[in-house]
Amino acid sequence: MGRLNESAGAVAVPPAGSPRAGGRVDPMHPIERLRFVARASGADTALLAQETAGALSAFVDDPAGLVTACRRIVSRHPANGPLWWLCSRVLCSVEPAREAWRAVEDLDTDATGGLLAATLPDGATVCVVGWGSVVGEALGHRGDLETLVIDVFDEGAGLVRRLRRDDVHAVDVPLPGLGAAAAGSDLVLLEASAVGPHGALAVAGSTAAAAVAHHAGVPVWLVAGRGRLLPARVFDHARALAAAHDEPWDRDDDHVPLELVECIAGPDGPEPVAAALRRTDCPVAPELLR
Repeated sequence: MGRLNESAGAVAVPPAGSPRAGGRVDPMHPIERLRFVARASGADTALLAQETAGALSAFVDDPAGLVTACRRIVSRHPANGPLWWLCSRVLCSVEPAREAWRAVEDLDTDATGGLLAATLPDGATVCVVGWGSVVGEALGHRGDLETLVIDVFDEGAGLVRRLRRDDVHAVDVPLPGLGAAAAGSDLVLLEASAVGPHGALAVAGSTAAAAVAHHAGVPVWLVAGRGRLLPARVFDHARALAAAHDEPWDRDDDHVPLELVECIAGPDGPEPVAAALRRTDCPVAPELLR
């Protein structure tokens, strides 16, 4: 499973008849489009959701096919919370096509990055792990910060280059320096791909950074944009699928216990963990959990 960041991404092509299509004909066959989305890696979360909405729209007159398509998408991207949220909304709606595009609009208008940028402490040294799209957006607006980027999956150097272009002081920290960077920061930001009632999925290395920071008294903020808060049944299933085929040390994603987290920064700004979890809005679609 590839990591998601803003350095690469598929170009979203809405289906004919969708609110985004403008009446043009989609040249890609629905089955090919579904395969394309299922195999996609390295795409930004919002772009991948757009492609998924387009693929699912082709199955709205085929309920069995829609369920199969949703299962295929989440099985190929099990740690991607917004895809579980999107597919769950589609399967629980009486108007699946409209609901798919409503979900995409919700992702497009997600204010998490801007609110996070506005609430980061002035002049702080911030430690981040890998390249998260929301965290990267927020830090790009804060030239007063020093950012220590832990380089996992060769993503750190890319984020450092991007931040430096935005006149943000950023340091590329090799993975062996994770502990020192986390303990020596004023704040650790971890971008979650999915969050459940007791834990979160985040890029490998996140649990170590959170544990070191927690022990050192450094606050840990979990960044969870729109669509990443999942109910227990959905999150537990997603976590199990994401961990199914790899040894714990080979997995792309860590399970971060929420006991290590001080707050969750989401579409309503940073909040205490319990308050943020009350905003979970993903329905449970039993068809996805079989």
